[in-house]
Formats: sequence, C-alpha cells, structure tokens
Amino acid sequence: MASKRPRTKKPLLPSHTRPPTVKAKYATLSSKATRNLIRSHHRLLKRRAQALEAQDEVLVGKLDAQIQENGGLESYQLASRLGQSLERGGDSSKVLVDWISPQLSQLKDTDSKLRVLEVGALSTKNACSMNQYLDVTRIDLNSQEPGILKQDFMEMPLPHDATDQFHIISLSLVLNYVPDAIGRGEMLKRCVAFLKKPPLPGSFLSAPGLFLVLPIACVKNSRYLTESRLQDILSSMGFVLTKTKETTKLIFQLWEHSQEFELKSFKKDILRPGKTRNNFAIVVK
Repeated sequence: MASKRPRTKKPLLPSHTRPPTVKAKYATLSSKATRNLIRSHHRLLKRRAQALEAQDEVLVGKLDAQIQENGGLESYQLASRLGQSLERGGDSSKVLVDWISPQLSQLKDTDSKLRVLEVGALSTKNACSMNQYLDVTRIDLNSQEPGILKQDFMEMPLPHDATDQFHIISLSLVLNYVPDAIGRGEMLKRCVAFLKKPPLPGSFLSAPGLFLVLPIACVKNSRYLTESRLQDILSSMGFVLTKTKETTKLIFQLWEHSQEFELKSFKKDILRPGKTRNNFAIVVK
C-alpha cells in the first residue's frame, strides 16, 4: 500500500494572520441624530424634574425607563463627544485657549500654570487639556475615560484654601444640562467659591474667570432669559463679561471675577413673551 504523502499546509492568507479588527463600541451617529439624542435627553430630564417636584413617583419611573431605553447618560455623553469631536469642529475649549492666549504667552519661561476646572469633561485630548500652560482638573457625573474624575460639581467639597481653587472654571454645555432653574442658579453661585481671588497688581496671571457655553436658543429665544438678564445675574455675583462669541447654535462667553459683589435674587419672570419661546431659565435665591 502506497504511503500517504504528508500534506503541505497552505500559507495563511494575510487577513488570517492579522489580529482581529477592533470593532467600534458605538456606531457613528450623524450630526442630525446627535442633536436629536441630546434634545430628547434634555426634554426627558426636564419632565423628570417636574414629576419629582409634583411627587409623581409613577411618572418618574416611566421617565427613568424612557431615559434608559434611549441609552441613558452613556448615550448622551456619546452624542456630546461626537458633537464636540475635532472632525466636526466642535471642541469649545479651542475658543477658551484662543481668548486667554495673551495670558498664556506670559507663562513662557516660568514654572507657573493656570489651573482649570473643567466641569462635564468628555475628553482628555481637547485643546485646553493639550496646552502646556494649563493644569486641567476634569470632572464628570459619569466618567468615560481615565483622566476624568467621577464627581458631581454640586457635591464637590468646597475649597479649604487657595490651593484648592482655580483660575478658570469651564461650564461648556453644562448649565443647560441642569434640569431646573434653581439648580442652575446654585451652580453659578458655587463657581464663585471655587475661583481664586484676583491677582495682585503687576501679576502676569489673569483675573479668575468663568468660561460659559450655552445653546444660543437658551439666551436668544427663551421666555425667561435674555442676554441682559444673564448679565444682571452674573454681575450680581461679581462677574464682568470680557469676551463673547456667537455661532448659529452656540454662545460662548468669558466672565472675569472681581470678587467684589452683592448677590441679588432673580425670579422666573417673563421677559420675552411668545408661543414659540422655550422655557430655559435661571433662578437665583
């Protein structure tokens, strides 16, 4: 009986010798789908806050189920990251870095850095994080990557001294995420406690500041908030508007803090009537 020839192994195809392709965790969302997801999440959060205020536990449960069905906070953060991705030109911190570039240039050949608190941070690779003259502390309710601390700003321990304070606080598309008007006022008031005192005359450090980014409709098409009312609110907390920029969708503002202020109360007053207006408001007690 003839002996069998030993089988020669066929060379593996190149595709078989490569490691398996890593699949994306999430499918890419279109710009329209991204906006719709964010708007839907905000609407559900607003209705949930109203249901909580009315002590309607049944409705709260239903809304919680809807939020989870839409992917919960993780899906909202995915949409936000896509909206702020470099590919879509959405990194709002580029505006901040551009605005404070004169102060940053004075830090050359020194060991000093400006301390930045980025509330609602989504990435460790944005413009402010990559700048060598900024020392950025990133926090978020649901941290999605190393380098972002899981922390609720409203529960963050108050500073003991100047070493716990910051030169700049960034609230980029954060204030509009707070579901109720009183909570937004409390967030702005809390920023004051976390900001450093103004520098001494002749110091190369800039005055402490608040970088605020909001959907433009919150200011331009709200029944209860106008640019003038926003300025009155922040002025009563010691802020002075130094920079502002508008796009078709967003308003960017940089407010410096003078530390001398007299806090006032602001109610939810109708300032711009009309059926097509939204209900975004800031209440200060």
